[in-house]
Amino acid sequence: MRDLNLLPKAHLHLHFTGSMRVETLAELAERHGIRLPQVLLDDDPLMVPAGERGWFRFQRMYDAARACVRSEADMRRLVAEAAADDAAEGSGRLEIQVDPTSYAPFVGGLTPALEIVLDEARAAQAATGVEIGVVVAASRMRHPLDARTLARLAAKHAGDGPGQVVGFGLSNDERRGSTADFAGAFAIAHRAGLLSVPHGGELLGPAHVEEVLEHLRPDRLGHGVRSAEDPRVLARVLEDDVPLEVCPASNVSLGVYAAPGDVPLRTLVDAGARVALGADDPLLFRSRLVDQYRIARDHHGFTDAELADLARASITASAASPGARARLLAGVDAWLAAEPAAA
Repeated sequence: MRDLNLLPKAHLHLHFTGSMRVETLAELAERHGIRLPQVLLDDDPLMVPAGERGWFRFQRMYDAARACVRSEADMRRLVAEAAADDAAEGSGRLEIQVDPTSYAPFVGGLTPALEIVLDEARAAQAATGVEIGVVVAASRMRHPLDARTLARLAAKHAGDGPGQVVGFGLSNDERRGSTADFAGAFAIAHRAGLLSVPHGGELLGPAHVEEVLEHLRPDRLGHGVRSAEDPRVLARVLEDDVPLEVCPASNVSLGVYAAPGDVPLRTLVDAGARVALGADDPLLFRSRLVDQYRIARDHHGFTDAELADLARASITASAASPGARARLLAGVDAWLAAEPAAA
């Protein structure tokens, strides 16, 4: 079988705090005198039941990890390590998602928090060769006016150069807030030329996918797997040509599906959906980008040609520069043309 680490790909669904290495989390916690839940430091992925109790536990663990990021140096370290980890897995394009709100108190405000991430993204791109764009994400747990503030901030830093803001997202518990109330923030981002990349259709079913399509006009949809449950909604995803950022390990850890084989990856791909695999929060789920490709291979029977198609979809769905896109697509062709290693 061909080495999945050598398959060129793009990584379009990775959260800033959730990208952290376990050893980095342990070091930051010790430095800042923070006692962490043991589940964040052991080798097992977080597994929670579907429903609000499960999400509450996930969010509590995520907040505990985020509380350890308390300085500019900490923030820079996360970006640099995320880029290095992606480079090791064959990712030539990373679009990392961050809500600067949580880090603003430690670095002097929202603008400095975002600018630290952008500046380090430029440095990390130069160091690793991974082209990096940043997605600013609002939270459903906060007021829609907060989302508008973040959209305006994102718009000020919009661009397609190294370490610039390429998209605007909406994350956290899909059951909170009204999707329509966030349309104003996405309109601001849209006018600035930013990609609309909200979450939707993971914790809630296909009706939520349709709601997000209607109100937020996504260029990509974070997750969207539940569209597989309704042929009509899936047909709309295809008609609107909205790529889906599918994160199989995350879906299982959050109790959306019982096992990796239950994630409807094959259903989505066979229907013609453009699917970009993502790791979501490897810190909690203990599963990085290449692991998602292994799930496709081992649990869904994807051939190397089909895995190459997934990689191509991730590249074409990204905001990569024309040069990076051409280079990565040529690399996919070369990977597939090479003879597979002996078992």
